[in-house]
Amino acid sequence: MSNDLMRFSVAMPEDLLIEFDQLVARRGLAKNRSEVIRDLVREALISEQCATLGMEVMGTLTIVYDHHVNDLRDKIDGVQHEYLENVISSTHVHIDHHACLEVIIIRGETGLVQGIADLILGLKGVQTGRLVLTSTGGRIY
Repeated sequence: MSNDLMRFSVAMPEDLLIEFDQLVARRGLAKNRSEVIRDLVREALISEQCATLGMEVMGTLTIVYDHHVNDLRDKIDGVQHEYLENVISSTHVHIDHHACLEVIIIRGETGLVQGIADLILGLKGVQTGRLVLTSTGGRIY
């Protein structure tokens, strides 16, 4: 794959172009239309890879939970211990006297990473959470 830049043109409605230019401006001085389009294409390709079963992905699962719920901390730890080879790291932050935030980094096949996240998100006392995936570019066979 060549790193040579290729030029192409894009036609879009003027109102969409105005909104796009506002996005370019918000991204900072170092960004221009071409850079932002490349960023958006990369994001779309990574999203497509992460949706493909059999791909190796890295995920960050961010959860907020009530640490006063009985055995919740033990259950969260239990899931992480059960998938010790996939859970790379976790960071725990105390938000206030009741709420904690935890970020768990998970690596593995797309379906497995999503399954681990679903186990944790489904625990009673987990108030909110989100899994964000990115591709490692590898395929697991």
